[in-house]
Amino acid sequence: MPVDRSKFIPRIVVAGTSGDSGKTLVSVGLLAGLRQLGYVTCAFKKGPDFIDPAWLMAASGSKVRNLDTFLVDSQKVRTSFITHSDSDSINLIEGNRGLYDGFDVDGSHSTAELARLLDAPVILVICATKTTRTLAAVALGMRQMDPQLNIAGVILNQVGGSRHRRIASEAIEKYAGLKVIGAVPRISGTSLLPARHLGLVTPAEYGMTSEITGEIGKLITDHVDLNRIVEIARRSPDLNFQERTSDRKTTETKVKIGYFSDSAFTFYYPENLELLQSLGAELVPISSLSSRKLPGISGLYIGGGFPETHADRLAKNHELKAEIKRGAENGLPIYAECGGLIYLCRSLKLKEKTYSMAGVFDIDLAMGEKPHGHGYSRMQADLDNEYYPGGIEIRGHEFHYTYPLSEQIGEKMVLSVSKGTGIAGGRDGLVKQNVFAAYLHVHADGEGSWASNLVRLASVYAHRNRNEGFSGGSQLFGRKAV
Repeated sequence: MPVDRSKFIPRIVVAGTSGDSGKTLVSVGLLAGLRQLGYVTCAFKKGPDFIDPAWLMAASGSKVRNLDTFLVDSQKVRTSFITHSDSDSINLIEGNRGLYDGFDVDGSHSTAELARLLDAPVILVICATKTTRTLAAVALGMRQMDPQLNIAGVILNQVGGSRHRRIASEAIEKYAGLKVIGAVPRISGTSLLPARHLGLVTPAEYGMTSEITGEIGKLITDHVDLNRIVEIARRSPDLNFQERTSDRKTTETKVKIGYFSDSAFTFYYPENLELLQSLGAELVPISSLSSRKLPGISGLYIGGGFPETHADRLAKNHELKAEIKRGAENGLPIYAECGGLIYLCRSLKLKEKTYSMAGVFDIDLAMGEKPHGHGYSRMQADLDNEYYPGGIEIRGHEFHYTYPLSEQIGEKMVLSVSKGTGIAGGRDGLVKQNVFAAYLHVHADGEGSWASNLVRLASVYAHRNRNEGFSGGSQLFGRKAV
């Protein structure tokens, strides 16, 4: 029987008036600054994102969970936060876009909606560039848009100097009735956090994460009242919940499933990897850049990332590409998302140069100047496949600049797109033998059938190979699937 309980969780939501308002800079700086002062921190990210969570993890020293009510049922989101938060830590949730920006005109799935779900106080980050008193009107509007939302303080970003800070702060406090608890100065030159076409550069690629998070932590410590942040977080009301026995029980290890883990492929929700493990998979990390052979695995999961920035090294790793192609032809189960799809295609064109990929699918891709798919997606499995039950609606997201050079896709695609872009012609989900590849990213707490089916297929594959007298890996190549 469920047991009613409550949990004290010191928490804040860091929200902005828009994208690029400085939420990530402030969030990373708050986490790093609090740790420098001796506090334990725990971080979460609102929305479908892989890069910001990586920086939050670098700053907080803890695994970061995504909280998204479009991808996952709202009560599961609330449960995830309660389960993975820490009563002895300062728990920070970084929002996305503007505070009230959501799926529709009513702000469904917005940061404000998440803050209400978690009964969390909001710290509002406002970019102050070339503005003073008008900022009070912005802050007042944000407060009056939802009077039930607890906006507990304001942090100004990109402040020009002491006069700018004083006038803007006094105006906000006088007319909006909100306390300004920090004013981050304008940084000359490039941003402290390195950016490019898909947003920030990942910590895995950038390196020197401790140096940069330490520098940002000092910046925020010098210009934000961290004691006030702690006070606001610790005034959060207890969260009531029903304690239940977990419905995700870990089974005995049945199969080894590899996954690409390197600076080219970093986009994995923790829950996706954890679900595979709970279903009986032993996860084996593989470098797409330096590994020449596949280890003795019975399945492969290739997440997203930046294969385009590593295209030359990926193309030159001929041995691994050949192993994976032969493995796919032999029936090796492979599940690939976005960057993984790019890797499994025949080639990738970047400007005037073309790089060979693994060639599992006879599709040539090119990199565009603008996104070809960006945002939430809804898709339906309308053709038979091994990973998604027929007729199921799948909620996910996509963010890719690549697209097929030809609209004529000769490969089977099993997903119809009702919201989003997919690969081409309103379709996504390439399938060949036991391989599935899509631009679609899913979250295991919202859709987990792909994982159970990957483990199932891997178990069948391992059993077949044992019966044939092989141990797995490259020894299997040369035999056709039966």
